[in-house]
Amino acid sequence: MSLPRSTSHSVDSLLGPGGALEAALPGYEHRPEQLQMARAVERAFNERSYLLAEAGTGTGKTLAYLVPALLSGRRVVVSTATKTLQDQIFFKDLPMMREKMGLRFEAAYLKGRGNYLCLHRYDSFSKDPQFSSREESRYWPKLKKWAQQTETGDRAELDLPESFSAWSRLSTTSETCMGTKCPLYENCHVTRMRKRAEGADLLVVNHHLFFADLALRSSGKRTEGVLPWYDAVIFDEAHALEDAASGHFGVSVSNYRLEELARDAVATLKEEDSRHAMLRALAARLRSSSEALFAQAPRALGLSGAESSVALKPETMEKLSTALEGVREALGALTAFTVGEREPELAAVTRRGDEMEEQLGFLEKAESPDHVYWAEQRGKGLFLRASPIDVAKELRERMYGALDTVVYTSATLAADSRFDFFARRMGLYGEDGQPVTQVRTLAVPSPFDFPTQAALYLPTHLPDPAAPGFIEAAAEEILKLCEVTGGRAFVLFTSLRNMVRAYELTVGRLPYQALLQGERPKQQLLEAFRETPSVLFAAHSFWEGVDVPGDALSLVIIDRLPFASPGDPLVAARINQLQQRGEEPFEAYQLPQAALALRQGFGRLIRTQSDRGIVAMLDRRIVTKAYGRVFLSSLPDARRLEDVVELSRWFNGPVRPVRTIR
Repeated sequence: MSLPRSTSHSVDSLLGPGGALEAALPGYEHRPEQLQMARAVERAFNERSYLLAEAGTGTGKTLAYLVPALLSGRRVVVSTATKTLQDQIFFKDLPMMREKMGLRFEAAYLKGRGNYLCLHRYDSFSKDPQFSSREESRYWPKLKKWAQQTETGDRAELDLPESFSAWSRLSTTSETCMGTKCPLYENCHVTRMRKRAEGADLLVVNHHLFFADLALRSSGKRTEGVLPWYDAVIFDEAHALEDAASGHFGVSVSNYRLEELARDAVATLKEEDSRHAMLRALAARLRSSSEALFAQAPRALGLSGAESSVALKPETMEKLSTALEGVREALGALTAFTVGEREPELAAVTRRGDEMEEQLGFLEKAESPDHVYWAEQRGKGLFLRASPIDVAKELRERMYGALDTVVYTSATLAADSRFDFFARRMGLYGEDGQPVTQVRTLAVPSPFDFPTQAALYLPTHLPDPAAPGFIEAAAEEILKLCEVTGGRAFVLFTSLRNMVRAYELTVGRLPYQALLQGERPKQQLLEAFRETPSVLFAAHSFWEGVDVPGDALSLVIIDRLPFASPGDPLVAARINQLQQRGEEPFEAYQLPQAALALRQGFGRLIRTQSDRGIVAMLDRRIVTKAYGRVFLSSLPDARRLEDVVELSRWFNGPVRPVRTIR
């Protein structure tokens, strides 16, 4: 650690009235909300306690937790949901704190292993480079030159397409990495990254890396993670934690994973090695049995298309018992041949084969009451998965006992003004309903003047979202609303089907650039949106973590209340679990979860004190159903309108001065 607790700085001297931040940034005004949150975070560090802090957009929550974290004298992990926020913290906020606020500290930016060039795999690949297309092969000269010069090995330094398939053979994962047994371990980019992190006061990571590392450490099988030892964790964008954690505390076997094992097994030995022919034959057997399994699986399990999922039950898995047995036998034969061999590559094959054989057995039984089992098809990939239904128990067992200080923060943690839903989903209450540790809560309002800056349009003349003709009527409403604002709109959907249909119905009639999620990478879509008045049709990833301040975005249209689909296997399992506990799933899970999701969607609109615009909710149930009150009470206090003419008059009329709420 580079710096003990500072005696010359305090939260108040840096963030308070007349403090270092106000003096360093021209035009900056002290934010009471920011200081209030910073003091609460400081108290959590001093008391060794847990804090749930909801901080509305514009409060400056990032600095509100970074300052007390750096002053604490402890090594702190800051984990975010999005790369955008990760980049902002490391490349913007932290340098500003050094240069403008006089703080001295060391920070490290960490990503998952898959983001870094693996020197060992690169050496093997270079001897016989194979590409899936001529287009991919054109990147090879540039990649080779970069590999010789890079100091970090971070793929982000290269302008590679997201779909560059050869990268999986040039990088490694926690499963394929040989760790200390690798002949290039000391020079490894991940090893060097970890050593840099060991000297840092602050580690900036994302949720997926944090939980992948935690799952690896707590599995009992391997102890070397990517992250060094740390004292405390701050989870920003904490509303996304449950889904991130559940994906790493379960198991997944796919056709991709089995194919990669077969390919890596063959690559471990040179052709002149006497064992190579047998290893190649065993790998071919594994590949053949895997292909047989995944050729049968879609029809046997009831998968309905290239992007679909279905729950797995013991009786459905029984239909694949012969094919599954074939894969397990092939894995067993492969590991029986490689076990005991001295080469670390063959030892890794043995470990990976044993793990997959065990996981396939767990998946086939599909009998653990604490897990949900499902199959998922994504393009050419087919995945058999099992995840904990409830991550609360996992977090209590794997994390809370080892950490005395954890801060959860987001603009959306409270549903209907209460933190109970989030706290229970995160396991901060035990099965007896009692807190597992000292937990404080704080809700800091946004400084934005929402009654002046934002209007909430709530039409009731549209059909119910489940009624025939809804999306056609919604498309007409989208056209009218875009005319009010001159485009400059996000149209957010809860389903890809509705997104595509609405786009098809309006694209030829919009006098603005129309953009569709999936047609280009996300960053390119945002750049195009900012450059010219546009209408972006999007779902899923655009509901949160997207920041478009200023006039480029003046309208956010949401097609329907974002209830999670009860057809989703994980959602269905959570509903069933609550029913078995005697709880009402709608009140305890579905409603508060949807309310938080809607707040995220609303939050795309107002990003600065000069922003002004409209959020339109096309789902009449927010007004006509009793539970609509929960949604409305969770949203900022914007002006509510039901008539598009009145809405146009408000938006295009004289702009009242925005008052700053203190």
